[in-house]
Amino acid sequence: MTDSASTARPDGHDRLTRFLIEDAGVRGVHVRLDQAWQQIRERAQYPQAAAELLGEAAAAAALFTGHAKVDGRLSVQLRGEGALRTLFAECTAAGTLRGIVQLAEEGGEVSRDLRQLGANAVLAITIENPSAGGRDPIRYQGLVALESDSLAGAFEGYFRQSEQLPTRLLLAADGDRAAGLMLQKLPGDGGDEDGWTRVGALFDTLGQAELLELPADALLHRLFHEDGVQSLGGKSLSFACSCSRERVEAMLVSLGREEAEAAVEAAGGEAQIRCEFCGQSYRFDPDQVAGLFAAAAAELEAPQRVQ
Repeated sequence: MTDSASTARPDGHDRLTRFLIEDAGVRGVHVRLDQAWQQIRERAQYPQAAAELLGEAAAAAALFTGHAKVDGRLSVQLRGEGALRTLFAECTAAGTLRGIVQLAEEGGEVSRDLRQLGANAVLAITIENPSAGGRDPIRYQGLVALESDSLAGAFEGYFRQSEQLPTRLLLAADGDRAAGLMLQKLPGDGGDEDGWTRVGALFDTLGQAELLELPADALLHRLFHEDGVQSLGGKSLSFACSCSRERVEAMLVSLGREEAEAAVEAAGGEAQIRCEFCGQSYRFDPDQVAGLFAAAAAELEAPQRVQ
């Protein structure tokens, strides 16, 4: 597949659009993923239900970066006890996306119903924003109740409870595209008295097939033109992975010298670590591993020498 960065996208594809329905006192975000979703999906072969959930989660992660203040990255993570063990989708402030699904080794059928994921299943939204001075990022995590059969329903409940504002959400994904639409009533007394009810009735006429098919401008005009919908701008979205050799090196050091050296030995003298998100491989031989721990030891000793 041709890399999305080198191919001109049709208008409205792989894009996040923020908008305002001023007469109704409603704000919203629309996301459509084409090549970005295809590049996430082609990294592994997933059962259809798992792939659709991942596409919806990727669209949701992008939607929420247009709704919340995100200077770093926002992720959606789902952990279950059945055939689907982990689902992770992430969108950065720069508009790059990645995602992955991990399935149970024993197999089994993946359920689209979130209530069937097990008693200890967890759905979380996590925001990591950079802190001043290069210190550890500021991290916020919200847990989402698994009381709905769908991701969209679960997230609707989460935003109603956490922000105490009426919220509507529709998510969809197929083999080619993923998309999402989020509406939320503005705080205060914005809009006319029946605005939220009227917009909600129009939202209910939208199906997943139409959400996947239409770009933002056509979709928003079809639904809300009589209420004066206005685009507030947006940004392009694309697939990209945040893995790097430096991050893998830090992971190896965190394992400890004994375990890292054992991994190299078990691999026949050269450990290969493959990123599950993008497929990039990083190789380390015994001398390179020894160098990592020598450098780490020097960093720990440096403050003592300065003093």
